[in-house]
Amino acid sequence: MTLRIGTSGWHYPAGKGTWDGIFYPLRADRRRGFDELSFYAERFDTVEINSTFYGQPRRNVSLAWVRRTPPGFEFAVKLYQKFTHPATALDRTAITRADIDLFKGGIEPLAAAGKLGPLLAQFPSRFHDTPEARDYLAWLLRTFAEYPLVVELRHRSWSEARADTEALLAAGHAAWAEIDEPKFTGSIEQTLTPNIAELMYVRLHGRNAAQWWDAPESEDRYNYLYSAAELAPITDRLRAARAHVRKLYLYMNNHFAAQAVTNATMARHLMDDPITAPMPAELVDAYPALEGLVTTLPRARLL
Repeated sequence: MTLRIGTSGWHYPAGKGTWDGIFYPLRADRRRGFDELSFYAERFDTVEINSTFYGQPRRNVSLAWVRRTPPGFEFAVKLYQKFTHPATALDRTAITRADIDLFKGGIEPLAAAGKLGPLLAQFPSRFHDTPEARDYLAWLLRTFAEYPLVVELRHRSWSEARADTEALLAAGHAAWAEIDEPKFTGSIEQTLTPNIAELMYVRLHGRNAAQWWDAPESEDRYNYLYSAAELAPITDRLRAARAHVRKLYLYMNNHFAAQAVTNATMARHLMDDPITAPMPAELVDAYPALEGLVTTLPRARLL
């Protein structure tokens, strides 16, 4: 069984929630040639790619990711939003063969290097369980059947028909993404148990309910730090799940101000997979919960 724990994205250079000065050195303190992805990959063995949701992946970019990461590193890749977020979230006619081939071609260097993890199809909360939605989802799973697949569903109608949803996903050999986020009337209910033996995929978005729908900036939605007491029940369930799946992925999407890095580090400790590479002293200064869990680098200004 393979366990991989990382963050959703690694590059957050701007805004109130930047990682600069916390996980990465400030720009003025960086040595020539400092590379964020390489620095990240010295501490985690996987990352979830967000950029492919907003634009089609490009071969040259994927090849650069391969070259900047060590053997064994894996990228989980979000499907381009055209596949999951068209106006109706059902319009198959809006997707062309060229769209499909462009996406597959863009991630081919990752697959060729053995660094491609699961593909994540992240559907919006407006994607409800209907016959049309099921037909669309079945088509999407067939279209990308050559890859490990994960489907994130957010509306409660899918969990209200749990047996049917699990059967649909199992037919496409797809994992049902487990998500931790603020819960509302229409939110999906999940069990933190795997639905297939191939893999389990868990995403922690934070629990900032007050700013989930009404935040001054989009990054504020993810301004949340899980405590060790909040993470422990989750990691306990994942410990139990490890006996039933071949691969388990856990990603932290509470990315504001490197809180995802902090919680990924804490989760690895709770899962008996501690990080051995030293962490920035500035990260431990910002998040004292890491004290005793990691060793630290010299402060950036002293390098």
